[in-house]
Amino acid sequence: MAPAYVFGYGSLVNRYTHCYRHVRRARIAGWRRAWRHLQGRTVALLTVIEDRQSQLDGMIAAVPDAEWTALDLRERNYQKTKADNVEHALPRKPEVHIYHAPDWMHRPAQSMTPIALSYLDVVVQGYLAEFGEAGVARFFETTDGWDAPVLNDRSAPIYRRHRPLNAKERSVVDDHLSAFGTRFERRRP
Repeated sequence: MAPAYVFGYGSLVNRYTHCYRHVRRARIAGWRRAWRHLQGRTVALLTVIEDRQSQLDGMIAAVPDAEWTALDLRERNYQKTKADNVEHALPRKPEVHIYHAPDWMHRPAQSMTPIALSYLDVVVQGYLAEFGEAGVARFFETTDGWDAPVLNDRSAPIYRRHRPLNAKERSVVDDHLSAFGTRFERRRP
């Protein structure tokens, strides 16, 4: 039986955050990324929302049956949904799933929660490696919610899959955030 695939649009784009070997660049139509602020979470969650006008770059990864349980646990704040409109270079058309956090699944936070810089760093590092600077620009353009503050936790990352950035990667992240006029928060002890 051929494995199903997952479409990654955030940290799964960074090959160093997972152990999947069969990974390919892909594009999906009908979705747009958004930062969601949820009750009980101290940082914003990156999700996708339906948007017929939008297309997202991302990665598809083959997930063997035995590994779906681990992936479902990793993505426990999301619902797994079958994804259509996925463009990729595979010779066949496999079943593809995408994880998203629909409105009904969570209660909204009373106020905006910050975006964890350690998480954003990993996402942008993946987009830079896979799609170059133009891909990073598309990531920022096709993501809503940049008015949220950013928690500067680079010196003590809270995202457990955080990867160190080199000077160029840091500069790319910082330049895009600067263009948005991002307000930074320091990590509280």
